[in-house]
Amino acid sequence: MDTMLGVTILASEYVIGCDGDGGRIDSLGVDENGSPVVVEYKRGTDSGVINQGLYYLSWLLAHRDAFRALVRERLGAPAASQILWSAPRLICVAGGFTRYDAHAVREHRRSIDLVRYRYYGDDHIGLETVASVTGLSGTVKRSRRQESGQRGVRQPGGALAELAEAVDEVLLGVGDGVTRVQRKQYVAYQRLCNFACVPPPQQTKLLIYLKANPKKVELIPGFTRNVTRVGHHGTGNLEVQLRTERDLERAQDLFRFSYAAV
Repeated sequence: MDTMLGVTILASEYVIGCDGDGGRIDSLGVDENGSPVVVEYKRGTDSGVINQGLYYLSWLLAHRDAFRALVRERLGAPAASQILWSAPRLICVAGGFTRYDAHAVREHRRSIDLVRYRYYGDDHIGLETVASVTGLSGTVKRSRRQESGQRGVRQPGGALAELAEAVDEVLLGVGDGVTRVQRKQYVAYQRLCNFACVPPPQQTKLLIYLKANPKKVELIPGFTRNVTRVGHHGTGNLEVQLRTERDLERAQDLFRFSYAAV
């Protein structure tokens, strides 16, 4: 779960009781940003997995205390106090999805990922994202971002503020299905897993943390740094330091490399 979906599992076959028939949530967890996650699995192609998952996601949002208690029991009180209720997620894993499934999830105002599994021989399995939506169209996300001035991120004035806006635009456009998640300490860009995290700008530079393997890139003093054993906000072991638009141009291959890595 952690390696392939970026989700820390809390429970499997989690039994819920509610008005009606109740049910069992296949997997319940939290992602790298603290968002609650419901994961539902189906063998083969089954459109019912989406509706079933949405049913469980609605139950979760109506029973936050139960979920918070589960997080506290498994991960401790600090994790329970930092659950990101503004961005709950549903991940549906199945052998296949139809074009109608991909269209249907875009009509919901929920964060939903459709993930197809593939077997490679008897010993390997791969996951492929078929659709990844946040419940808002790209046009709405873009206009809201422009109106808010990247809301929640403390922006210094001048060139660095413009650089931060340019980074936001580039990361959202680096590939299909990129979701932007706002936390107090950083902004995360993800497709299933985080591939970039951007803390608020410092006085003279903007730091970006990527999932790219630091051992597989050229480390340049003042531009890239291995932070595997260095504490920082967000996820990722490669730190990229940006001071100018030219630095952003140099960093774009690293952005794509990190996006591909997840």
